[in-house]
Parts: sequence; C-alpha cells; structure tokens
Amino acid sequence: MAFREDVLAALHGGLWHTTSPQRFDSIVRDQELLPNPPIPDAERWGTRMGPDYFPYVRTLGGVSLFDFTDFDPETYSASYPMSNWTEFVPFRDSWGAAIWIEIDRAAVRADLIPPAELVQRWKDTNCHSHRLMPQIEAAHLGPIPSDCWSGILSVSPCGLVLVQRPCDASGSSTCEGSGRSDVEFDHAEIP
Repeated sequence: MAFREDVLAALHGGLWHTTSPQRFDSIVRDQELLPNPPIPDAERWGTRMGPDYFPYVRTLGGVSLFDFTDFDPETYSASYPMSNWTEFVPFRDSWGAAIWIEIDRAAVRADLIPPAELVQRWKDTNCHSHRLMPQIEAAHLGPIPSDCWSGILSVSPCGLVLVQRPCDASGSSTCEGSGRSDVEFDHAEIP
C-alpha cells in the first residue's frame, strides 16, 4: 500500500505516540500525554479480553510509543508475524484518521524504556499474557508534557500534514527549544 509507505517514510527514525483526532483535542487541552487517560476500555486497543491481557505498557503506568528507528516493515513482519503494527499505520480503521505526536527522545530519555529493554522486562517478569509489539514499542513512564513533543503528523484518507507541536492549548504559536521550531502549529491545520 503506497499510502502506508508514505506514512512510514514520515515516521521513520522517530519516536511517536498515535491517537485519534477526537482524543487529540483533550491531549492538547491537558498539554500532556497521560499514561492512563480517562478513556473507556471499550475504546482502547487490546482491552477486549480484560485486565489480565491489557497491553504491557499500560501495566507499567506508561505511555505506549512507537520507535521507528531503523524500522523495515518487511523484515519486521517476517520476524514478528503476530505483531499488528499495521493496525496503527497509517491509522486505525475505527478512527478514520490519526494524529501522530513525535516525542523528543532527548527530552524524555530519563523515563523512556526503549524497545529492547521493554521486551526484556516483559520476559523477565513473565508478563506474556500482556500485549507488546516487540522491537518497535517503547514505554515512557509517567505523563509526557507538550514541551517534549517535537512534531505532529496528521494522517487521514486525504493525506499527510506535518505541523509543529503546540506550546499551549490556545492554538497557534512558534515553539523554541526542540524539534521543528521554524514551523508554526495551528490547530485548524489538522484535518
């Protein structure tokens, strides 16, 4: 699928969190990504079978992130055929679109569990009933404030729009100190 390849090209090398456009509004309002936001379990990924099978990162009190450093979709899919990364890239069908929030790796380093370490913890704690996407899923323990965001990618059937991270919930501002500071974020730009 060419569109998926375009989205992967935009995500390549980055550390990202994905959400629906509707949830993004509350994230901007809160000015942070929460480890366990007030979302009904029925609307979350991987919760249908109950708490014993919730995603592993959730059991840690973390925010689930995709680490697309050196990601090759064909190699990954051959190595991990049960991993359903395509459920999220370009977006979940049930959402109809997605907002990808790029995380400034250096800004969150202290609370970041990289993919290889996350898999090792999962194995060491014998949490195999909890879902995990090996080698691409990372965890951030605790909330991720908006000043740790370095970019926002809006993905819809209409295409891709890359905009700057919001510095505040009021709308448009130019951010300094991380990421693409020369690009303005305007909430209205997100389809």
